Amino acid sequence: METTQELQYALNTLWFVLAGALVMWMAAGFTMLEAGLVRTKHTTEILAKNVALYSIACIMYLLIGYNLMYGEGNGFIGSGLLLSGIAGEDGVSIYGDDGPTHAMHADFFFQVVFVATAMSIVSGAVAERMKLWAFLLFAVVLTGVIYPIQGHWSWGGGFLAELGYVDYAGSGIVHMAGAAAALAGVLLLGARAGKYGPNGKVNPMPGANLPLATIGTFILWLGWFGFNGGSELSMSSKGAADAVATVFLNTNTAAAGGLVAAMVLARLKFGKADLTMALNGALAGLVAITAGPNTPTPLLATAIGAVGGIIVVFSIVTLERLRIDDPVGAISVHGTAGIWGILAVLLSNEEATLSGQLAGIAAIFAFVFVASLLVWLALRATIGIRVSESDELEGVDLAECGMQAYPEFVGGHFAISDAAPPAGRKRQALASSVLAPSGSAAG
Repeated sequence: METTQELQYALNTLWFVLAGALVMWMAAGFTMLEAGLVRTKHTTEILAKNVALYSIACIMYLLIGYNLMYGEGNGFIGSGLLLSGIAGEDGVSIYGDDGPTHAMHADFFFQVVFVATAMSIVSGAVAERMKLWAFLLFAVVLTGVIYPIQGHWSWGGGFLAELGYVDYAGSGIVHMAGAAAALAGVLLLGARAGKYGPNGKVNPMPGANLPLATIGTFILWLGWFGFNGGSELSMSSKGAADAVATVFLNTNTAAAGGLVAAMVLARLKFGKADLTMALNGALAGLVAITAGPNTPTPLLATAIGAVGGIIVVFSIVTLERLRIDDPVGAISVHGTAGIWGILAVLLSNEEATLSGQLAGIAAIFAFVFVASLLVWLALRATIGIRVSESDELEGVDLAECGMQAYPEFVGGHFAISDAAPPAGRKRQALASSVLAPSGSAAG
């Protein structure tokens, strides 16, 4: 019996580690996607944000976040000491009715990469005009406090779990929460300079590297197998293995459904097969299936993803009309499609109730949005959250990081003589920004 339990323990721990590694690789996917969808003069800063936010998330979740989320506490917030919370009573594992299940350090690793995912959603939405250090200070609060508190309500056994809210891998807990935090920041930041003109005109600002954005999407697609598959939390029995296989299948086909639906809709609506809409369609399909990838049939999962792909196109267009500037479509992909995913659980999971799902949507969105808004307001009142107009036109790469992602780029914003003195370089770069076409992919 002891040998069987040890084998189960080893298999489950191995699955947590492997799945967590896949989700960690999603950080690279977000980085590539966002770097591909921003203009060249803002690339270095968004790379810096992504590597830094991941590191901040790991530290803050270790210090306080994990126990706020999974500590005993009460129905609203967890509590506990750092080491006892992560290591378990025996210092190594947690015990259920049938003996040890998995190493708690592996559990922590799997959970912390989810936190980083939520924060990555914010990064793209506020791109090209937010101060780097304001963003990183916000990351400290979101990953250490805001995300863990609302996560406790569901996955930590809090009041949403008691109300019957079902969210298998986090359409709401991770994705909608990240979108709510992003929306609060975007509303305070305002749109990028030159994005909107008079009479409702929207000036395109295309991303500089669509091959990179496409590779980023494929990496996210791959990482999502760990995101959803790992959320089965076991791989030590035939039933668990079958469940993981089902989750993999449904996750994959939902992404495919989302991409095809978004691409077809873009062709019908805009007359062209818009690649960025197709990429966001795939991601919207992944977000939509995340709340319940374990119960639908493969055909239903495809349909859930396809509806997500359709919704995200309309959502992106609607936000543009409302002058809510989201350079990468993150709020639509993770927020609008996330809400649909939470409701889509009702189509195949008999344990889910409409009241429980609506309660989850309302509680998570309201708390994260309001809490994030307060943090953004505090940052704006102290250090400020938006770069100056001249820095934005020159590019936040130089203003915030002091370097360019493409230093030998010739043309557009970076046609600067090496012989020019620093002040002259800045004026020349600014002039280039003003003179370049507003929709130029060059920068």
